Amino acid sequence: MTAMIQRSWMVRNSYAINAYFSRYQCLKWITLCTCLFLLLPMLSKAQDSLNTVKKNEAPTFHLGGAIRFNYNNSSWKKEQVKRGGDFGYDMFRINADAAWKKLSMHAEYRFYSKDFGGGMLKEGYVTYHFNDSTKIDIGLNQVPFGNITYNSHSWFFNLPYYVGKEDDYDMGVKFERITPKWKYELAFFKNAEEINFGDNTPTDPSRYSYDVAGRNKEVNQGNARAEYFINKDNSIGASVMAGGLYNLSTRDMGNHFAAALHANLNYRKWNLKLQSMYYQYNVADSAQYKDAVDMAAYGAAYQVAAKAFIHTASLSFTQPVKWGPISSLTFYNDYSYMDKKVTGFEDSQMNVLGCMITAGHIFTYIDWAAGKNHPWLGPVWDDALAAGTPGEKWHSRFNINIGYYF
Repeated sequence: MTAMIQRSWMVRNSYAINAYFSRYQCLKWITLCTCLFLLLPMLSKAQDSLNTVKKNEAPTFHLGGAIRFNYNNSSWKKEQVKRGGDFGYDMFRINADAAWKKLSMHAEYRFYSKDFGGGMLKEGYVTYHFNDSTKIDIGLNQVPFGNITYNSHSWFFNLPYYVGKEDDYDMGVKFERITPKWKYELAFFKNAEEINFGDNTPTDPSRYSYDVAGRNKEVNQGNARAEYFINKDNSIGASVMAGGLYNLSTRDMGNHFAAALHANLNYRKWNLKLQSMYYQYNVADSAQYKDAVDMAAYGAAYQVAAKAFIHTASLSFTQPVKWGPISSLTFYNDYSYMDKKVTGFEDSQMNVLGCMITAGHIFTYIDWAAGKNHPWLGPVWDDALAAGTPGEKWHSRFNINIGYYF
């Protein structure tokens, strides 16, 4: 009997103990789940922050480029006109971009045909970003002068490009700061892109942008550019530059300088770029070489007046369309006038009327380009932008450039 009572007591207590521990386990799991529920948002935010840090610290790299083909029919090339023009290879390029923390890199290498200079580095520089509004570029970067990135809309650019004052790239350091109302750029360029590091070696003509060549070399150039934003779509600005001009024959240092006033104005579908500039080259050479300097790009050199005003006006209108893959048409007219300030030199003019067709990654420029005393738009190459030809008439070139950009 006693044994039975003991077993009964043990059973009842066992149930009680099990019930107690069951309630304890249940309470423990409820508490744990509650804590996890409360901590989950904080853990998620911590993970997001960690992912952001890792993302910002992880290096990035991107490759791009383009392949372009060109058709042209030039009025002064009689045999070409008889053939109905020529269509061929223009250029293949590779773009590389990389970034890590506050550092980034950009480079573009182009491959032209042998007659147009072959392979050449258009630009390549490393950037340190102090913050979102302030940075410094080191390497072969764009010279801050005039309307940038371009002072034109067409494939041909404007006359400032052909005298080294539009889309020009030199070797040096450039500081840039942007505020809601201003953009400031200060730069020092040691020289143009140097390919041959000889003791007395002329500037190599296998380059993208025009630079002084032949008997002189550009050295130790300073640039300052300021742009004021009237609003988010319109701006006006001023640019100045000055530097040395080392003469390879006399071993003496000359100088050069330039200044420009410019505006980039937008209204609805319209864009207007205006610019007036003056440049002057003072060479340390004998009198017979003082009126003109050699400039070179694309594998060949020609002469340019030592001093001149250049005035440009470039107007465009962009119309969105839905024609299959075609998304927009940009119509434009770019005009430029070169007023040479050398006695006896004939002025130069250039006008490009055209349309850019945008279809996905394909951009097509259809241009009717006309020139007067222009090396690329006429039969005279060597001194069209220098002495020119008295009584010269206008020559024209119908040009279509098709490019796939990736």
